[in-house]
Amino acid sequence: MGHKTALYEKHLQMNAKLVDFGGWDMPIHYGSQVEEHHSVRRDAGMFDVSHMTVVDVTGADAKEYLRYLLANDVLRLQQQGKALYSGMLNETGGVVDDLIVYLMTEPDVTGEWFRVVVNCGTREKDLRWMADHTALFDSVALTERPELAMVAIQGPNAIAKVMTVVNESRVKLIDGLQAFQGLESEGWFFAKTGYTGEEGLEVMVPEEYVADFWQALADAGVAPCGLGARDTLRLEAGMNLYGADMHEKVSPLTANMAWTIAWEPIERDFIGRKALEKEREAGVKQKLIGLLLETRGVLRSHQKVMINGEEVGEITSGSFSPTLGCSIAMARVSANIADTCHVDMRGKLIEVKVVKPSFVRHGAKVY
Repeated sequence: MGHKTALYEKHLQMNAKLVDFGGWDMPIHYGSQVEEHHSVRRDAGMFDVSHMTVVDVTGADAKEYLRYLLANDVLRLQQQGKALYSGMLNETGGVVDDLIVYLMTEPDVTGEWFRVVVNCGTREKDLRWMADHTALFDSVALTERPELAMVAIQGPNAIAKVMTVVNESRVKLIDGLQAFQGLESEGWFFAKTGYTGEEGLEVMVPEEYVADFWQALADAGVAPCGLGARDTLRLEAGMNLYGADMHEKVSPLTANMAWTIAWEPIERDFIGRKALEKEREAGVKQKLIGLLLETRGVLRSHQKVMINGEEVGEITSGSFSPTLGCSIAMARVSANIADTCHVDMRGKLIEVKVVKPSFVRHGAKVY
């Protein structure tokens, strides 16, 4: 038996098929992964993401600590609630985890407070890594927040439907949220972020209220969705999956995450910086690309990517795209790849198109 979120009983009531995911009993689907996928693209769907790890970072040195810990720079957060996506790297430039950090106070105030959300499957190593590096600073405190459940509501009608089930003050807060911003309201935290390529919210709710919130959303017509749809949605949107598209032996430069590295100011040191600078100076040898198969077949992880009969990389994530009606994938390959290549599918070389690693946003194809 795995860990259970505060919504476990709701999942059972809604006939979810549960699987082990990073040590948690989580819904893979509630009957039809494809229908759940379409609900998010066409209307609104909700995901239990309470297994994610929430850590509050406080203390006089919280900002400088995060500026050292992360490849992106929290100094860029110049408004309360603004969020930053970043890799947390090791000394060789590999990705320990990817995460989102929010500035919970106004910038440059005494007692700045940040909220970090990391993956569930990497919780123990992340917390250990984060704790080990506090020793370099005089005043940093890490506080895990397991009492906060989290629900992601995504889709073109997601925000409107959430606003029908919360009180007036929270409606006002949601209405004023900017993209990639999160703010508190009476103990709840509303963030305009997501993992699907659609509009939506991620809401942190005290555990004792989350079951009623989930039911209210269902009554408002928001479809419960499982991990299966979450994966096909994020793949269509070209969003990385930790452990597949990047990991501790992959640098952000080869994981389509170069934009998350804050090289300036040059005097800021961060973990992994020297390794990344060396890699950049030598010339990045690989990149993460998108692959499109418009004929029959399904692209899968670890299938080999070939050019002129030679292996040049492999698929990191692949699946059938319900929105596009064909197979898509992300692959790490030689940086000089052309517009087409082949994938070895059970000994047969199948031609595929090379596109940017993003396929669908806001319900429409973007390649």
